[in-house]
Amino acid sequence: MKLTAILFSLLFLNCKSNSNQTNMSETTNREEKINPKSIHSLSIIEVDGNTINLADFKGKKILIVNTASECGYTPQYAQLEELYKVQKEKLVIIGIPTNDFGGQEPGSNEEIKNFCQKNYGVSFIMASKLSTKGSEIAPIFNFLCNKAENGVSNATINWNFNKFLIDENGFWLAYFPSSVSPVSDEIISKL
Repeated sequence: MKLTAILFSLLFLNCKSNSNQTNMSETTNREEKINPKSIHSLSIIEVDGNTINLADFKGKKILIVNTASECGYTPQYAQLEELYKVQKEKLVIIGIPTNDFGGQEPGSNEEIKNFCQKNYGVSFIMASKLSTKGSEIAPIFNFLCNKAENGVSNATINWNFNKFLIDENGFWLAYFPSSVSPVSDEIISKL
């Protein structure tokens, strides 16, 4: 009887020890993960000079695109507008002009606004011109391109019309390079 009690005690202590090791391992694994951050803490300036708080878009997905008026991908403005018209109840599109690649967005904010409206009937949000890289990188692009900021993935913008999809809670969802059409199945399937 004493031997049974001793064996039971040893078995109990061994199980408890293994359970503690498992819990410590799970805690360590959780601590190594980067917590996703929300883009809703950021704001941008519209092409007209008004401030937009991205928190105003809670409950909708956001598609952010670095744009340029003199690029081979510039006709994607028409596809972005088409997508916006169909999905505007659940999707916000923000075009952010940049002059980082080949000097293909040399105009002022007013010139960019007029170009987009006249040539493509753009009615989605157009931000003021920002930088996507280097020491002048705008906070929104720093968030979109750096896992340390967004908690999900790194991305490198190498040209105009890169697309970032943000979910309804402001979390980084997907990245699409310039060559992916705004109305492609790749993007539509995630809306």
